[in-house]
Amino acid sequence: MTRDEFAEIIKTLPHSPGCYKYYSSENELLYVGKAKDLRKRVSSYFNKTVDNLKTRKLVLLIHSIDFTVTETEHDAFLLENSLIKHFQPRFNIALKDDKTYPYIVIKNEPFPRVFLTRRMIRDGSEYLGPFTGVLQVREMLEMVKNNIPLRTCNLNLSPANIAKGKYKVCLEYHIGNCKGPCQGFQTAEDYATNLQQVRHILRGNINDVVRHLKQEMAEHAAALQFEKAQVTKQKIDSLLTYNSRSTVVNPRLGNLDVACIIDDDKNYYVNYMMVSMGAIIHVKTVAIEKILDEQEEDVLALALDNMRDTFQSNADEAICSLQVEVTNADMKVTVPKAGDKKKLLEMSIKNAEIFREDVKRRNTLMLHERTNEENIAVLEELQDSLQLKDLPVHIECFDNSNFQGAYPVAAMVLFRNGQPSNKEYRHFHIKTVEGINDFASMTEVVYRRYKRLTEENKPLPQLVIIDGGKGQLGAALESIEKLGITGRMAIVGLAKREESIFFPGDSDPIQLPFDSPAHLLIRRIRDEVHRFGITFHRQTRSKGTFKNELEGIPGIGEKTATDLLKEFRSVKNIKTLTERELTRVIGASKARVVWEYFNTTTE
Repeated sequence: MTRDEFAEIIKTLPHSPGCYKYYSSENELLYVGKAKDLRKRVSSYFNKTVDNLKTRKLVLLIHSIDFTVTETEHDAFLLENSLIKHFQPRFNIALKDDKTYPYIVIKNEPFPRVFLTRRMIRDGSEYLGPFTGVLQVREMLEMVKNNIPLRTCNLNLSPANIAKGKYKVCLEYHIGNCKGPCQGFQTAEDYATNLQQVRHILRGNINDVVRHLKQEMAEHAAALQFEKAQVTKQKIDSLLTYNSRSTVVNPRLGNLDVACIIDDDKNYYVNYMMVSMGAIIHVKTVAIEKILDEQEEDVLALALDNMRDTFQSNADEAICSLQVEVTNADMKVTVPKAGDKKKLLEMSIKNAEIFREDVKRRNTLMLHERTNEENIAVLEELQDSLQLKDLPVHIECFDNSNFQGAYPVAAMVLFRNGQPSNKEYRHFHIKTVEGINDFASMTEVVYRRYKRLTEENKPLPQLVIIDGGKGQLGAALESIEKLGITGRMAIVGLAKREESIFFPGDSDPIQLPFDSPAHLLIRRIRDEVHRFGITFHRQTRSKGTFKNELEGIPGIGEKTATDLLKEFRSVKNIKTLTERELTRVIGASKARVVWEYFNTTTE
């Protein structure tokens, strides 16, 4: 669509609040935005010079515009939020997290068990959390087990089974960790009371549980059951000790959400803290890549709303570093100037700053933006760790790729001075091997690579990495020995799982420290050869599938082949189709040609 055509569309937009959506020529939703004035906001993308590269790219990709008018700007904010969450357009900020958080589940069953899980199954069970650390969850469950008697067995404690006397109490009953519901020694109502105490503890509300236990302790004392009263007192002390380990700010503050935002050149960093009964029970910081020229208020609002959903917060007040609009209209947003709330916000900002520095440190370890001197220092560490004769300023790494034996290819990446040398990357079509034989494929590509270097009198690398462990390493060594260059360069195998490094003839691998710069360099090289090899293999497979198998049919061109593959995914599937199924996609005449070709070939 031309700029003039966009200008005509923009003239039709109202001067009203609402949401606008940009689509590509393939009808992909690219971006969702909100505006006080739709016409002014949308026209700003096309009427001014845009400095941001990503915004310029977005404008070039826009093919059509859709919009929704709302009554108020707040309604536009709510609509934008829901659309972004549902469609996740690629030019909107993305809140991504690769962690599967642990939950504590109260199982939907008679006398429910309570245990840790990372999977939410929709079977009616109750899930508490998520929690940010599994150690925290295990500590909480251990504390619950020591203070509240619940069953831990997997028995089916249905009323019928209990009435039949199918089960006998176990050791947990005799040591006081369970009240024996399996034999009818505990009622469902009493067990439910215990579960309610568990809910209070896991939600940070220790006070109600302590109050209940104090009442129980008084009843034991009144009945002259002093030993039971002492056991209950120990439980109270345990709970109060556990509660004191939380970061207590001020119990009078109640339930709060705290969120702040800081940034650098590439990312925003949002810290979120969930405060329950004055204690910080969850802390999470996320990095959000800068896509377009987003306003900090919008990013913070979206991140806060996402965190509240993730951690199931029901707080009615949020303390923020900026005044933001939130989806819950009844929620109060405060930007404190002094007092305990200000101290909470300062703690949040400090956490965000520490996270930002940690991200920079990790980027440095991955060799991003290192100086040459720093890169050499990492290579010296690698030389020392692997006991190499020469400093590995020239490293080459090989990997194979095939799909069910078809289109076998290999890739090689080259790093100089610790940095990728993209122009010197090489890919190989396997020529002498048929079927799936990764070892023979590795023998071939290593031979071809170093035969050419020796013939052209080019320097050999100081270190060669063979991705795939002992078997692949042995296959590569065959070529090295055949070429007569054994000993002129170090060659190692890299096991796929834990980046274990094998030398020829060694039974035990070398395991570099997980967070060492040398180990991170090895991982980066391994990831790069995978990326390069997979990309090349996809291109090869795509070309081979389109051209050799479908376009080879007389009368069938590239467009028809593409339409068939989009619909049926593979040539193998297409061969099994009836003529009627093919007609639905490419028409009767071409369907007849394709069907006859494959059926005649089969016969």
